[in-house]
Amino acid sequence: MTKIPKIFHFVFGLRPQTEPFHLSHYLAIQSCLEINKPEKVIFHYEHMPFGEWWDKIKDKIHLNPIKKNVYMNEFQYENPALAKFRYAHLSDISRLEILLEYGGVYADIDTVFVKKIPENLFDYPCVMGMEKVDWNMPAAKKAGGSLCNAFIMAEQNSTFIKKWLSVIFDEFDGTWSAHSTFLPYRLSKEDPAAIHIEPENAFFYCDWSKAGIHNLFNKNIRLPDNVYSLHLWSHLWWDKNRCDFTYFHEGRLTANYVAFGNTTYSNLTKAFLPPDTDVDVKHYKKEGKKNYLENFSLLFHWKKGL
Repeated sequence: MTKIPKIFHFVFGLRPQTEPFHLSHYLAIQSCLEINKPEKVIFHYEHMPFGEWWDKIKDKIHLNPIKKNVYMNEFQYENPALAKFRYAHLSDISRLEILLEYGGVYADIDTVFVKKIPENLFDYPCVMGMEKVDWNMPAAKKAGGSLCNAFIMAEQNSTFIKKWLSVIFDEFDGTWSAHSTFLPYRLSKEDPAAIHIEPENAFFYCDWSKAGIHNLFNKNIRLPDNVYSLHLWSHLWWDKNRCDFTYFHEGRLTANYVAFGNTTYSNLTKAFLPPDTDVDVKHYKKEGKKNYLENFSLLFHWKKGL
């Protein structure tokens, strides 16, 4: 019997839902279901999603309401710009608490599964993957490396997860990486027997750089054989008014884009669209022309705001 149960976890809705559940979120769960054939998928939420794509997926998963972590919910950010990511920091805690209680595989909702996770990985007490590091960051140099918490496998009551949770609030400073990626890397060096580390290819082959995001959504690249899932880094491109990484945004990730696009992401996900999805190649071409013209407007407003 494997140490890690074949239960997959997603965390969502840690802030009020004002927009319908997105197609990309549907595709994350559907790709998980079809590729990994899990015993079950548990969807942990505070605020219930809604919309067309939610209606198509909700009956395939187990729903589990959760509560916010009090410390994270009341934390006072020195940098107000980071406060809008409070929901992500709340999720950083929730995923560890969930894995400690249930065991299984946690994946961010901006994930797409590529290949079935190898059986041997379920035999380890905990599994994480390396990610690209910005070595210009003093904190990165101090840590010596980074393990991305967008994908975590762990047995129930994992020693590594327990240790991480016991010190995470001491490390939390309101930044994106101190408690979530640099800390687990340091802990892995202190107790290497408690965790198995996969190379970057396994879960983060298309990294968070401009090139990585471009390779996901604008190019069609060949993936190595040891890629099991891809993280989409949606916080870097979701808002159409943010153009420092890409012009691509959530409004461009449509069913037509998935069905008729020739990009890494669209080619990986088109098989997971429901057969009755309303798509039209003429509309896809119109969307492409609209996006091309929109690029000029986005560039103008982005430069104006710098």
